[in-house]
Amino acid sequence: MGMQSVVRAIYPPQCVSCGAQTETEHALCGPCWRDTGFVGGLVCDLCGVPLPGADQGQREVCDDCMTIARPWSQGRAVFLYKDNGRKLVLQFKHGDRTDLARPGGDWMARAAAPLLREGQVIVPVPLHWTRLLRRKYNQAALLANRMGAVLRQSVCPDALIRPRRTPRLDGFARDLRFATVQGRIAVNPARKHVLRDRPVLIVDDVMTSGATFAAAAEAALSAGAAEVCVLALARVAKDA
Repeated sequence: MGMQSVVRAIYPPQCVSCGAQTETEHALCGPCWRDTGFVGGLVCDLCGVPLPGADQGQREVCDDCMTIARPWSQGRAVFLYKDNGRKLVLQFKHGDRTDLARPGGDWMARAAAPLLREGQVIVPVPLHWTRLLRRKYNQAALLANRMGAVLRQSVCPDALIRPRRTPRLDGFARDLRFATVQGRIAVNPARKHVLRDRPVLIVDDVMTSGATFAAAAEAALSAGAAEVCVLALARVAKDA
């Protein structure tokens, strides 16, 4: 028996959510998978929210994206921000569960298939330095790095910066969210050349109104990015 088999016999793989035994490492057990709300089928091509009806292979856009200007070309999300999906995000974001970057990044790499472009660079939504100091890690950057490793695509973790701290947006109405983050994300002057004339995939842990993604996309486009797509681990959906 090899050393890896011995280790697996002593420490069998566990569900990354509840700790139940699983067949593979860095995975969810059956019940947790069913309770996570992975997005599939027909979705809005701009924000990834699930839509009613069957996927006929045509581009569909949700009501919100028909009324809100989206500075990006396409968007997707892995699962809905509710039930076990919400639990996973909160553990990852506030519970020091940096190990969740591996399964989260793997799921995002698969969900990114419609968004991938030749020569694309993956860029995480940035944290202000004070929040990064307190949290000790940028969860979006951890996801981006894992995605880059899986997809074998370049990642620029510090392409975008937050020169000014943004207040927490929990409970803010949609319009106030957009007004609050407008201009709060900028291009790192030392990394502007990385974005120029290249397609950019911006990633974050959660999309609510899309205000933060919009600020990040506008910053990337101002640096000369050829195109911007966005990808969230979790998507808040009004009717979910």
